Amino acid sequence: MEQVILSSAYLGSVGYFTILDRVDVALIEQYDSYHKQTCRNRCRILGANGPLDLIIPVIKESGHKTLMKDVKIDFATKWQNIHWRSLFSAYNSSPFFEYYSDYFIAFYQKKWIFLMDYNIELIEVVMNLLQLKKNFVITDRFQKEYETAIDMRNEFFPGKQLMTREGFFFIFERYTQTFSEKFDFVPDLSIVDLLFNCGPDSESILRQNSFVKEL
Repeated sequence: MEQVILSSAYLGSVGYFTILDRVDVALIEQYDSYHKQTCRNRCRILGANGPLDLIIPVIKESGHKTLMKDVKIDFATKWQNIHWRSLFSAYNSSPFFEYYSDYFIAFYQKKWIFLMDYNIELIEVVMNLLQLKKNFVITDRFQKEYETAIDMRNEFFPGKQLMTREGFFFIFERYTQTFSEKFDFVPDLSIVDLLFNCGPDSESILRQNSFVKEL
């Protein structure tokens, strides 16, 4: 893939970072209308009771479409404490949680105003940990269609199999997950599931994920 346009993502999925790894240049959209129930403010991890969605509460203008860049994080509830406790409970016993946790804990202590800024800083942290080159730029205007970029702005929904408009879908390389003795392998969870379980091998596992054309 030469160029793709994506939404931003909160602790984006393994599939999301597979795209960032494979593409020459990624555009990350900030001028589209905010959509609920997408990766923009939620991710999915694997807890002791199975897959668990972590959702960032947001503030939008009532009755109006809000641009992604203008969506603010709602701190009326202690969601940061809830998310960090959930991550700790799910991955504290994983092989690399102790090694990587310090890179993430600040995101559950400091308060960001805008969701877009929060997501982008998290993406940068993850890409550094995966040792991926920084190959994305933030859009400076809205463009409905792109001639040279594959549009994946509305393709990522936690728990939903990713399939591009061209009919390709992912086959994910399996790896040992926390609670694997209780559950079959759950693909395409948040990238932290891969990082905390596989550590330095995470990038090579991303490279083994493949795209298959639907029959």
